[in-house]
Amino acid sequence: MRPPAPLRLALAQLNLHVGDLDGNLAALRRWTDRARDEGAELVLTPELSICGYPPEDLLLKAHFLRDCRAALDEFARGTAGIVALVGFPEWDGAVHNSLAVVADGAVRAVYRKQKLPNYAVFDERRYFTAGAEPGLLDYGGTRLALSVCEDIWADGPPPAGLAPAVDLVLNASASPYHRGKGRERERMLAQRARDRRAAVAFCNLVGGQDDLVFDGHSVVLDHHGEVLARAPQFEEALLHVDLDVETVRAARLLNPRSSGPPESRTTTESRTTVSRPTLSRPAAGTPPPTRPAPSVVPVLDELPEVYAALVLGVRDYVRKNGFEKVCLGVSGGIDSALVLLLAVDALGAGNVEALLMPSRYNSAGTRADARRLADNLGVRSHEISIEPAFQAYEAMLASTFADRGPDVAEQHLQARIRGTLLMAMQNKFGWLVLTTNNKTETSVGYSTLYGDTAGGLAVIDDVPKWLVYALVGHRGGTGATDPVPRGIVERPASAETDFDQRDEDTLPKFDVLDRILELAVEENASREQILARTGARAEDVDLTLRLVAEKEFKRHQTPPGLRISPRAFGRDRRMPITNGYPG
Repeated sequence: MRPPAPLRLALAQLNLHVGDLDGNLAALRRWTDRARDEGAELVLTPELSICGYPPEDLLLKAHFLRDCRAALDEFARGTAGIVALVGFPEWDGAVHNSLAVVADGAVRAVYRKQKLPNYAVFDERRYFTAGAEPGLLDYGGTRLALSVCEDIWADGPPPAGLAPAVDLVLNASASPYHRGKGRERERMLAQRARDRRAAVAFCNLVGGQDDLVFDGHSVVLDHHGEVLARAPQFEEALLHVDLDVETVRAARLLNPRSSGPPESRTTTESRTTVSRPTLSRPAAGTPPPTRPAPSVVPVLDELPEVYAALVLGVRDYVRKNGFEKVCLGVSGGIDSALVLLLAVDALGAGNVEALLMPSRYNSAGTRADARRLADNLGVRSHEISIEPAFQAYEAMLASTFADRGPDVAEQHLQARIRGTLLMAMQNKFGWLVLTTNNKTETSVGYSTLYGDTAGGLAVIDDVPKWLVYALVGHRGGTGATDPVPRGIVERPASAETDFDQRDEDTLPKFDVLDRILELAVEENASREQILARTGARAEDVDLTLRLVAEKEFKRHQTPPGLRISPRAFGRDRRMPITNGYPG
């Protein structure tokens, strides 16, 4: 008997738009048709691909749920010649995070996600009811297990329906990015493949959604956990692979007790009594000449990976929110240099406007470096001195401030004047303002409320100071011919709101500060743990922890920032503003 032909599978790694049902439907149709035309018989799409992820409180609108179902049905009616797995929010009195099996013009089966994450950026138990029915599908004799994102992450026994021996686990996912997430995720998937002696196909969302970035990095692994195909990071892609199901089964026969984790192993496949929806497979044919070969795209190293994530996050935040151009204050410092680089790479130099807003405290070197950076990148710059406005404010406040010397009030006034000018540009020209405060500054409150925090997107709000320098060096700021002038890279960090001012005059050294903050913010470490793990001075640790606690009110009033760490401010870290706990 001739062995069955390999299963021709495609993964459609899509950049979808939350709430844009018509746009998402068009994208699903376009990529599904392409997968079919390139020879695929089954195509897997990301989690909640009909509505985008995460839809958040849109899921509390009954009319939104009805419209999602109507979009799914419309997609199904136009589907022929291929089986498509499409995520959607299902409503049957309760709301489920579901995966529809679409074939021959109709929805043929539905799997409901069983493991609902409720940690970090996830809040799925607020919206969804967990499913309980098996996610099994018989596809022409090939046994498929359907799963959605967290279903495959969860430790312990597989969700209901994944315990019986299967040939291929299909996982539709919207797994957000942070540094190193792709490699971590791939290790987990490889272990799941080995545990279940089954191939695994993981299709992830790509793109930016508010503060989240989804990296794609879809992958297909064999039953040994070896990568058969891998999609690129941070871009849409259609990943093809031909899966030899007979090889998977043969390996399972040789080791029959390795078809699942210990809690779910069965000695023979005949013990499985769970019913499976059945779909016929098309007769074996010759793949069309255009069918691409499987590709294994290398995983990016850390710096290019983080940089690409930020570029994608900026591009999608700007475009999906209806803006065409952005503007930002360019000071001649390292933070605004990085944001300018990211904006140019995301949107093109013609869609970026730089405002140079010097005062009496800005050195000639920083002013010249700011102009040179904009010129090197081909960005139009506008120089508007804040000195007349600052003098006017000093005069207005002279009698009120008469018995007090200059201090942070005058320093913050300068930042707020700049913020006012930037917001005037947004109002007049429709340019979205990008802020330039980094994670180190945000953590300890070294950014001015309604000043350098004024804007629509805090691009590097999750990028600590050490990483700012590293990313600028990666993009181009360490050689004589690079776009970033040497002075920007080498000059000590300063807000330049006073003479001879340096950030490290009132803060611990940045290498020490960033390590303390990493432990305190990202790992929730205690004072004693931080002291033991860093060797930092007690006064530096105490100062840092006090500043982090005191400045919570500022962080609640800043624009969203792009998440690239395991624990960012915002939906990751929800601390009370009024808080008497010292650690």
